[in-house]
Amino acid sequence: MRNQPHGPIARGTIKTSAVFAVRLLIQAATLLIVARMLGTTHFATFVAAASLALVLGSLSGFGTHILLLAEQSQNARMHSVVLPFAQSVTLISGILLLILYMLMAHLLPKGHSIDLGALGAIGLTELILQPMLRLHSAVSQGRGRIATSQLVMTLPLALRLIAAAALWITIAPHPFRDYAYGYLAASVIAVLIVRFGNRLPRTHAAGIRLPTLSELRNAGGYAVMNLTSTSPAELDKILATQLLPLGVAGVYAAGARIIGAFTLPVIAMMLSAMPRLFREGPRLGSDSSRLLRWIFLSAITYSLVLALLLWEAAPFIEHLFGIHYQDLTTILRWLTLAIPGMGLRIAAGNTLITLGKPWMRSAVEIGGVAILILGSIALTRFLGSIGMTLALSISEWGMAVAAWLIVGLVLRRGR
Repeated sequence: MRNQPHGPIARGTIKTSAVFAVRLLIQAATLLIVARMLGTTHFATFVAAASLALVLGSLSGFGTHILLLAEQSQNARMHSVVLPFAQSVTLISGILLLILYMLMAHLLPKGHSIDLGALGAIGLTELILQPMLRLHSAVSQGRGRIATSQLVMTLPLALRLIAAAALWITIAPHPFRDYAYGYLAASVIAVLIVRFGNRLPRTHAAGIRLPTLSELRNAGGYAVMNLTSTSPAELDKILATQLLPLGVAGVYAAGARIIGAFTLPVIAMMLSAMPRLFREGPRLGSDSSRLLRWIFLSAITYSLVLALLLWEAAPFIEHLFGIHYQDLTTILRWLTLAIPGMGLRIAAGNTLITLGKPWMRSAVEIGGVAILILGSIALTRFLGSIGMTLALSISEWGMAVAAWLIVGLVLRRGR
């Protein structure tokens, strides 16, 4: 088996991809319903609010969910040591970040007033409830139960779809506000099911405690890395609402959400590979080198195939979104340029974590964020929404190339 390092990971990828296929269908249906229900301007605002919450939410837990995964991958009983302080850190940091999120509401579009209750619902979901679910997911992932770990994260998405469909059918008079509350309710129910349900893994630890300074230092690098890895995938939606007309930003946001969903197979592969990479990465033997080559080739193959599929499906997708999303075909086809870079960036970034180089990953992604900001400001001035797609593509490819060069350098030095 050690001469075929891709075997168990390939099987794990297939199982996890099956869960992700369900997740993709759920996200696609939810995106379609919410986009049509809200219209382009309100949809742009909602996506910007959610993206801001996701960026801040990457700091919730201070990286303890990745520390939990790393420790659990090497010792199945470590969750009983890490989980107690991970839960307390997630709760405390989530409350502080929620306050910051509400204070940063002025960064959101000014096209219409935003209900503060709705904004608070989005913030509470992404800053406290979803990070709590990530902890439970990390325990299952560390045990090698990758598909189960993703079922935990798919559950609130399925419940959001139910909420969106109910609002669509009943023609809700205040869809933005009502969906925000449904967004919150979905995660509340999911947390309760995971915490107390019998069918999903229960990951209770013996009590909750505060972390030591040493434990916070160990998690700190993962916290910064989590922030820098989330920002490139979410910051473009916030920038679009500031640099483009709000209706155009809504069309771009729909396209950007679609290509994010198209990278799910690459994410599935890396989720399957990470427990083994955590165990073998530091040794950097020949098996690790073969495994990383297989990951690189798989990531680029997945990404190119997915980009071609999206190129062909773009007109049909625009038809599904309706007349308010004109030019979505053009946006999607330009965004296909970003998909291979995005897939390679995800694969290389997660590899650097398992090699014990989170700060190198963060440095690469900080550079990518800088390119995205500067590129979007410069290019949207002349090319509008197409400039936004080009800035994203340049940023993703730049991060991918830099990260894989660093992975190669680490491997050579390790030998």
